[in-house]
Amino acid sequence: MPKHTRIYTRTGDDGTTGLVGGARIKKNALRIETYGTVDELSSAIGLARAAVHPSIAGLPRAARLDRWLGWTQDVLFNLGSELATLPQDRREATPRIQSYDVAALERAIDAAQRELEPLANFIHPSGSLPGAYLHLARTICRRAERLAVTLAEQDEGVSAETLRYLNRLSDALFVWSRWINAALGVPEYRWNPSSSPPQE
Repeated sequence: MPKHTRIYTRTGDDGTTGLVGGARIKKNALRIETYGTVDELSSAIGLARAAVHPSIAGLPRAARLDRWLGWTQDVLFNLGSELATLPQDRREATPRIQSYDVAALERAIDAAQRELEPLANFIHPSGSLPGAYLHLARTICRRAERLAVTLAEQDEGVSAETLRYLNRLSDALFVWSRWINAALGVPEYRWNPSSSPPQE
């Protein structure tokens, strides 16, 4: 029978946390902020998956999207593990973002784009619930990317593939939002530069 692992360890009560390999650093260090934001991103994607699940049985596009989002969460977990390990502590078997992960996202973006009407206007985050959650995930992804760029400038061990993946993922989340909104028949809210306040 599996042994229960105690959730709390008390070792972080001093404001530090342990990295893979045993090193301890402050919880507000840039490295922690970066992989914490990647975890936040995965949580937002989980919300999008939960929102899309009711449509999976009757909508093939919803099932396809869920498979892509599940894969994305797996890749983000690998990314978080990579960021949680100092370069000198990484082993050959440590999962890393690869160029084929970026290429897979590009294929997904291109495939979804072929099924969408061209975008002629800026749009606001809106539409269906899964579409709105994907927009939320997109903005978190952009924040994770900004943090990763800063970490790459200050520290060894953030690969070019990692930066490319996060950049491409934010594009994919935007396209996937439009893709599921279109499948669900929920219109997007287009930016109106001449918008006026409601009269009541």
